[in-house]
Amino acid sequence: MHIHPNAPAVVRTFAPDEPVILNRPHAAARAARFFVEKFPGKTLYAVKANPSPDLLKVLWGEGVTHFDVASIAEVRLVRATLPEATLCFMHPVKTARAIREAYFDHGVRTFSLDTHEELAKIVEATDHAADLRLCVRIRVSSEYAELSLASKFGCDLAEAGDLLQASRQVADWLGLCFHVGSQAMSPFAYVQALDRVRAAIADASVVIDMVDVGGGFPSVYPGMEPPPLEDYFAIINRHFDALPIAYNAELWCEPGRALCAEYNSLIVKVEKRRGNELYINDGAYGALYDAAHVGWRFPVRCLNADRGGDEATFTFYGPTCDDADFMEGPFTLPADIAAGDFVEIGMLGAYGAAMRTAFNGFGQGEAVEVSDEPMASLYDGSRQRPARDNVVSLR
Repeated sequence: MHIHPNAPAVVRTFAPDEPVILNRPHAAARAARFFVEKFPGKTLYAVKANPSPDLLKVLWGEGVTHFDVASIAEVRLVRATLPEATLCFMHPVKTARAIREAYFDHGVRTFSLDTHEELAKIVEATDHAADLRLCVRIRVSSEYAELSLASKFGCDLAEAGDLLQASRQVADWLGLCFHVGSQAMSPFAYVQALDRVRAAIADASVVIDMVDVGGGFPSVYPGMEPPPLEDYFAIINRHFDALPIAYNAELWCEPGRALCAEYNSLIVKVEKRRGNELYINDGAYGALYDAAHVGWRFPVRCLNADRGGDEATFTFYGPTCDDADFMEGPFTLPADIAAGDFVEIGMLGAYGAAMRTAFNGFGQGEAVEVSDEPMASLYDGSRQRPARDNVVSLR
């Protein structure tokens, strides 16, 4: 596979009429090494963020051996791509058929749950297996996250003790898990969640073999500059060590965005300009779902060398005939940008390429590899400073 030096080189080579996804395996590899070396426990990759087989292989090559899968399709994909990987079925609501196939055909032993009904389903679907590794998910706050995940999954703290006791009776290995929400902008999110874990364990009075702090680890976007990830790791480790758990209990995390955001960017073409509205050839039904539906701002740059000088803010319309195919931004670009110009949109590795559809016949386009740096990075050294291990658990 030919490796292009950067996005402008791709435009010069192809002058593409369709969007082009740019892959940066070196950026994903660097992020994986960071977590494997610095997180004080085991790192699972949340496959839903970007299920690209090429990306999975990159992460595996850097030491990520465990994968958080959320559907039987993801189970099949990762097992086919990485036959020796450890798969953890972390969606709390699964069909009995999916559980059965995962257990008997793909060697999955770790399952998440948040109700007694799901516990019974897992036990029955696996024929009362004696080697189940069960993770009870509790509901925690998402107040520090840009995207909440507090309403759909997780049992209430008042229910957790009873569910943990019931799970302990049938589990060879028992864990507690939670998710603080996507793009958590403060390490304190994990302090609050681990305080709830402590309360659940105290109420249940059972032996806990693992605590999974889930995802939520942030990346960097315009207007969102998180603290160093080392700060998150330090406070998680300190509060984990203080939990009433088995001496050999494991600490897990499930980053998605933090591992893959820097893996992809996107080249789009400006098809039309109307004032400060740019009509581009990707949008809400493509890789820019988050920009349209949750107002996510991504870094952008014009790839035409003859543009420059003053800048202006723009909104985007995507290529479909749907008015909802709209991205408010604002996106800052040269004030003289025009139809026919090309724009690179960065940090789309998480939930970008994975969300593309073929609505209205769009969503085509090639993927190529480039060797330059992503448009923003937590791992390239530009934002490094000594980690501040001084976050306190304020009440």
